[in-house]
Amino acid sequence: MQNLVSPAEAVKVIESGDRVFIHSACAAPKLLIQAMTNRAAELKNVEIVQLHTEGPAPYTDEKVKDSFRVNALFIGGNVRRAVWEGRADYIPIFLSEVPILFRSRRLPLNVAMVQVSPPDRHGFCSLGISVDATRAAVEVADHVIAQINPQMPRTHGDGLVHISKFDSMVESNEAIPEIFPAEQTAIEIAIAKLISQNLVEDRATLQMGIGAIPDAVLAQLGGHKDLGIHTEMFAEGVIDLVEKGVITGKYKKVHPGIIVTGFLMGTRRLYDFVDDNPLVRALDIEYVNDVHIIRRNPRVTAINSAIEVDLTGQVSSDSIGTKFYSGVGGQMDFIRGASLSQGGKPIIALPSVTSKGVSRISKFLNQGAGVVTTRAHVHYVVTEYGIAELYGKNIRQRAKNLIEIAHPDHREELDKYAFEVLKVH
Repeated sequence: MQNLVSPAEAVKVIESGDRVFIHSACAAPKLLIQAMTNRAAELKNVEIVQLHTEGPAPYTDEKVKDSFRVNALFIGGNVRRAVWEGRADYIPIFLSEVPILFRSRRLPLNVAMVQVSPPDRHGFCSLGISVDATRAAVEVADHVIAQINPQMPRTHGDGLVHISKFDSMVESNEAIPEIFPAEQTAIEIAIAKLISQNLVEDRATLQMGIGAIPDAVLAQLGGHKDLGIHTEMFAEGVIDLVEKGVITGKYKKVHPGIIVTGFLMGTRRLYDFVDDNPLVRALDIEYVNDVHIIRRNPRVTAINSAIEVDLTGQVSSDSIGTKFYSGVGGQMDFIRGASLSQGGKPIIALPSVTSKGVSRISKFLNQGAGVVTTRAHVHYVVTEYGIAELYGKNIRQRAKNLIEIAHPDHREELDKYAFEVLKVH
């Protein structure tokens, strides 16, 4: 391969003041990240643009704060403290609009660092398990550096990039980070059963957000028929349903018979499942999360989590009070798409209390908390205590329904507030 260099040589193109994009989720190119960080003494004010990434983020260390500053489009665990301490920034944005941000040059990119599969006999590499907004970044960046890794799965869809697009390449043979599903709690299983038994219909098209509850729902769907998948991401639970014949995609209107996703996070079993599998298409997130595309599928059932929901139905998902925690992501894309789908069901699912016993059905959102899904968009809220259907309900009806699914220890306090402030009798 031409333009094959060492990681240290590849990142020499980065200059002070540059804006550098890093490949998303489990595809973050570790060798290039470390090589770039090693140049900290030579660089000033390099802006790192990224969605959530797995693995280390050494460029967020306080020791290199004058050299690198993250501008996060979604806050992952490896940059959260830097955001909280003011050494990194956060851009609230719908996931579907991140590619537009790049393609319109409102956020021009000097360098994109990506990890790809080896080229095929025609010279095409694959962005693998993370196409999302990375496809757009590769298209528009002034300089693209590729980490070629034979352990990166080759996915079908929009992730194919010809080797001529890469200005320089490095070789690696590192394991892709694996995300193992957490053991499901009794609360998560209870929520999953309520959703699977009452809200997920046969022939539905599913979207699952990140988290234990969507994974738990998948585990409860073994008795369903002809489900489809059109989602920003999916994890390992989908494989079991494909093997059981539950997921067929037979009744989807957009890409029938095909699992559509923007990125993947899971174990090697998932990566092997999607490798060169024409059943799965990893597509540009501007398309995957387009409300007009989502709504064309029937019975879109979107399952997303939240930090808290107030008694009027406002949903906070990206912040804990004034502390930014994650991001807007694709929640609103799919909440709106599902609500416009024929027979669709947009669902917010969350435990009734935090690990410290604080009610997540709240009188009002914590001071500084951001609204991701508005009270006008919310349809169903589910806790382990039941399902509150809020669509078309007035404020007093909403408050009553939400109190009924709150933890019993908090219902009296919520009742009192609803009576005094919202005039719920």
